[in-house]
Amino acid sequence: MDTEAQHTERDRSSRPSGTGDTPESEAREDRSRFAFATGITARVPGGRYSLTLLLVLVCTLLLTMFAARPFEIPSGSMEPALRIGDRVLVNKLAYRFDAGPRRGDVVVFDGTGNFGHADYIKRVVGVGGDHVVCCDKEGRIQVNGRPVDESAFLYPGDRPSSVRFDVVVPDGRLFVLGDHRSASSDSRDHLGSPGGGMIPVDAVIGRADAVVWPAGHWTRLHRPDAYARVPAPDGAHG
Repeated sequence: MDTEAQHTERDRSSRPSGTGDTPESEAREDRSRFAFATGITARVPGGRYSLTLLLVLVCTLLLTMFAARPFEIPSGSMEPALRIGDRVLVNKLAYRFDAGPRRGDVVVFDGTGNFGHADYIKRVVGVGGDHVVCCDKEGRIQVNGRPVDESAFLYPGDRPSSVRFDVVVPDGRLFVLGDHRSASSDSRDHLGSPGGGMIPVDAVIGRADAVVWPAGHWTRLHRPDAYARVPAPDGAHG
């Protein structure tokens, strides 16, 4: 009788698997988790809605700090692709794991010490080692001896440049121009300044990948094919 009674008590404390019953310890743990979440919500004014908004803001802040940030176009220097008031999404990780900006990329950079105490957005025309010349007999900009057809993105009616130049871009620097050449202050305007109008790669905040506002102007920003035909500078490898 004693043995049978002990067996029955053991059965009561250990339920067979698959019964679907929740052990009391697990139930207590679930209640504790629920109570913890409820306690946090109760402490936040506005309850769960305010907490959700707070979490969204924190995630947005982290995204802005480390991955991407919006940038509002302040002038018409990048028309027609980017208009005044457009907001573009700047990819801050675009060059973190590769060789850096490439010809044709639209980049946002800190102009302090080169252009002015502000952030600017321009198109990369030359990278370190490139020989950039304006202009050939047909009025086109040449990079490493190859003329670049900029008609796909240049502002209608604009010449590639009314300023003549013949420069070699130092390593670690970029030669940048606006697409609306007649309304852009860019590397051409700082040729006689320290750095020769070429911005340090380290000053680049990121690559502009898309217009995200206004909704009717949403578009991806692609690297023009014209720059893909430019050969590597003399003495470069790969």
